[in-house]
Amino acid sequence: MLAGMVDADHRVPVDADDDLVGTAARVREAVGRVRDGLVVTAGGDCGVELEPVAAARRRFGDRLVVVWFDAHGDLNTPESSPSGAYHGMVLRALTGEGPEGLVPEVTVRPERIVLAGGRDLDTAEAEFVRTRGIRHVREADAAALVDAVAACHDTPLGTAARSSRGTAAVYVHIDFDVLDPQVFASVGSPAPGGLHPDQLLVLVGALAERYEVAGLGLMEYEPSREEDQELLCGLVKELVEACSGR
Repeated sequence: MLAGMVDADHRVPVDADDDLVGTAARVREAVGRVRDGLVVTAGGDCGVELEPVAAARRRFGDRLVVVWFDAHGDLNTPESSPSGAYHGMVLRALTGEGPEGLVPEVTVRPERIVLAGGRDLDTAEAEFVRTRGIRHVREADAAALVDAVAACHDTPLGTAARSSRGTAAVYVHIDFDVLDPQVFASVGSPAPGGLHPDQLLVLVGALAERYEVAGLGLMEYEPSREEDQELLCGLVKELVEACSGR
């Protein structure tokens, strides 16, 4: 249903395997078949993002900055996770710490990660953020978010960095629980105090204006209300248009 909201020139469906490693392999193969244009990955849960982000890392190297729009950090390990669910570990796995078979060969440095809109981090996740240099922009502040990406890439701030595309390439991950559940409730792990859809669109648009978008992930939609589906149809269209420069 979510994928159907994306105005795409080419679609590659991926069926889930019996285990996460097998599914990741299928996603990796599918991403490898897409050669041109913006790759939009429609999940599924956040664990789907392992291979699309890893592919962007291989393509863009150290230029890549991952901006993680999510109520949660997804920075647990198998040892620290309260639930044992991989979708709460995938961003940590992208840095090189995760379950066997679910860690990329080329990892993302923690200093190249920005958490956006995160407000429900476990204790171990908050400690990882604090000690490993991950930047965390909690508010709907476009200037602060752009500056955080620039700082990740050691881009000098100021007029030049803000007036044209920077040297960083940004992977934009969106878990729809980053939205406030009073406005959008069709997610599995709602957390109060989230972004309004218009705020999310402004933040993503600010990134796309200044940086090349290396990929877009849309995750964790769990249909439950008709009004949420209507809201999401318009929001997905605008997010894809912003990130693709249409």
